[in-house]
Amino acid sequence: MLLAALLAACGGGAGDESVATGPAPAAPAASTAGGASASGPMSTGTCSLPDFMAGVLARINQLRASGADCGSAGRFGATTAMRWNVKLAEAADSHSLDMAAGNYFSHTSADGRTLSHRVDATGVAWSSLGENIAAGQPSVDAVMDAWAASPGHCANLMNAGFTDVGLACVPGTATSSYRTYWTMDLARVR
Repeated sequence: MLLAALLAACGGGAGDESVATGPAPAAPAASTAGGASASGPMSTGTCSLPDFMAGVLARINQLRASGADCGSAGRFGATTAMRWNVKLAEAADSHSLDMAAGNYFSHTSADGRTLSHRVDATGVAWSSLGENIAAGQPSVDAVMDAWAASPGHCANLMNAGFTDVGLACVPGTATSSYRTYWTMDLARVR
């Protein structure tokens, strides 16, 4: 299975992108839709924000419907809406929980698992994957604004090859560096 992932990392709002085939590389701190969902439990990683899933899908699909200038990552025309995928949200939730509990910020889990490992563990059959991560943003609008302004993250959001998305926000712990930990997993599901 090929991993065609755009992984982006940002520190303090700046962005950087890399394209990966194979396991996802580690990234430095603070990094990079209404439809049917997969079966399974709903992600609990909403940071207690109201209308989390609906708000996320509205923001993503508004951007995708409008097209976007993703700076150094290029200009993207309008593309199709993404669907919420509960299994991708489960993988995102697991990663955000792990980052908050372990007080780290990376696309690679503390135990060495990569994006593909985390998504494979949920049973999602995929042909391409991408991930955006962020930390500290207080709302869906704040994290989406940050990702839309970062070339690599924006390119992930606008990638017409991605059809499904799951997002989680987990509050930091008393020993965490950030108030919130966000993970967005995007995929083309087979």
